[in-house]
Amino acid sequence: MPNRYKVTLTQKEREQLTELTRGNKSTAAKFIHARALLLCDAGKYGDPWTVADVASALGVTSRTIEHLKQRFVEEGWEEALARKPQSKPREATFDGEFDARLTALACSSAPAGYQRWTVRLLADKLVELKIVDSISTMTVQRSLKKTNCDLT
Repeated sequence: MPNRYKVTLTQKEREQLTELTRGNKSTAAKFIHARALLLCDAGKYGDPWTVADVASALGVTSRTIEHLKQRFVEEGWEEALARKPQSKPREATFDGEFDARLTALACSSAPAGYQRWTVRLLADKLVELKIVDSISTMTVQRSLKKTNCDLT
């Protein structure tokens, strides 16, 4: 595959990226991306590696390196290193009303044949009562923990 995006860094950009890779204040992803840009530098100050060699050396995929190079060429090195904010914030699936109904169910008497509620029984009962379409046992557990509800 031909090299579509060519990374050419100025001396100042190289110094800034080198500082990022040597300092202790950057995230692992930012460190890897800064290192990748330095290794891909085809400018007069760099000795470019192939995409496959960079990916292998840094433990990422070639596609990651290609996307990084594309972001660098189109948006600049600072934007290439920064994580993109989520375009659509996650909506809360379960609200206070759900927590209240779950707590009320957990405080009620256990179903016939059981001495107490379990997380799995609660999850199955929530689906059976059509309070939710589906729910994992971990979601039930986290909600009970959040409301300080104890099943014992």
